[in-house]
Amino acid sequence: MSTVEKFIPSKKYNTTAFILMAVGLLAAIVLYITTHGAAATPEEQQAKSAVFWAALLQNSVFFLMICNATMFFMCATALAWGGWQIAFTRVTEAVSSMVPIIGVIAVVILLSIVYGGNHVIYHWTDAAHVEHDSVLNFKKGFLNPTFFTVVTILTVLLWSLLGWQMRKLSRSTDETSWKNPKQKYNFQFKNTVTAGLFMIVFALTVMSSIPWLWLMSIDAHWFSTMYSWYTFASTFVSGVAVITLFVIYLKNKGLLGIVNEEHLHDLGKFIFAFSIFWTYLWFSQFMLIWYANIPEETVYFQSRTKGLYSIVFWTMFVINFIVPLLIFMSRDSKRNYTIVTYVALLVIFGHWLDFYQMVFPAVSPDKAPNLLLILGVALFFVGLIIYFVGRTLSKYSLIASNHPFVKESVIHHT
Repeated sequence: MSTVEKFIPSKKYNTTAFILMAVGLLAAIVLYITTHGAAATPEEQQAKSAVFWAALLQNSVFFLMICNATMFFMCATALAWGGWQIAFTRVTEAVSSMVPIIGVIAVVILLSIVYGGNHVIYHWTDAAHVEHDSVLNFKKGFLNPTFFTVVTILTVLLWSLLGWQMRKLSRSTDETSWKNPKQKYNFQFKNTVTAGLFMIVFALTVMSSIPWLWLMSIDAHWFSTMYSWYTFASTFVSGVAVITLFVIYLKNKGLLGIVNEEHLHDLGKFIFAFSIFWTYLWFSQFMLIWYANIPEETVYFQSRTKGLYSIVFWTMFVINFIVPLLIFMSRDSKRNYTIVTYVALLVIFGHWLDFYQMVFPAVSPDKAPNLLLILGVALFFVGLIIYFVGRTLSKYSLIASNHPFVKESVIHHT
């Protein structure tokens, strides 16, 4: 087995990515046209145009957080001094390298919403409304355009810089011939420190403030202390699913020779475990709010469990919990490439629906937007990820053959 493997994106691979991006752009254009037509009043026009911006917000934030979750996976395993994941670490690195690209897109979209003059999505951007709203006035120290802008830009910048440093350290092993144990120790020390710094930033953003700002503040009168963990679980399991899909694709191309059923089994276990974790958070948040029966809190779920969005809400729950639970319960299913592929695709779609129901019931409570058009916009980001991940994979050896833990990955058994 060769210790140097190179992925060369085929013409079909790139064409598929470009077609998906084109379809996504077309869907965005159609959505823009259909939401910016004539309206009876300025308020109705704002409500219609808000659907377009909400679609961009949902998709950009969802895919940005997925790609960043893959760097969380890399840093968490680095802090644990894990070895099994080194067999496909180049895939994890390539997906995480999308953070600066999608991050720029997401920042532009988010700031356009905040400063665009349309207050349907973020009610707290309307200064006059805030002054007459006791809840929003109480929260204005946190929910204001300046704070939102600084935290958003700083967050994406830190994700990008620390992620870049982690990838740089990993790839430096390709040109390193270890002459003594101290060199390996120094590498592991730097790797652990950098991973720790990323985890601190991740904890202060994804696991706390960022979901509040980007998503929960759409329903600014409502709050949940479990919301950030809930969104983390959703994007992390989706991130592992994305890694799994690329690993299976490369295996089908005869690459990643040191990856075997043991590694696939563990990726399947991660999808299974964090699907259960997501369900635990979903149920805890839902049950506690229902049990308390406080109107300020239950209104969030009333608009989702009944009426226009109820089908999406319960479909999302079935896909994200019942499907992984029943299919991945057995050991053999997690070692079957075909089964794992379909489950991974379903999991990503299910959590995309989760983000859909986080956003649109508040933005468009009286009329559900065209789900197919919004899903079409998502295809732009899917194509973008496919294309740039392929480009990144083609620049480096797919096997980190000189990594200190590569032997552990080769002999890994679960």
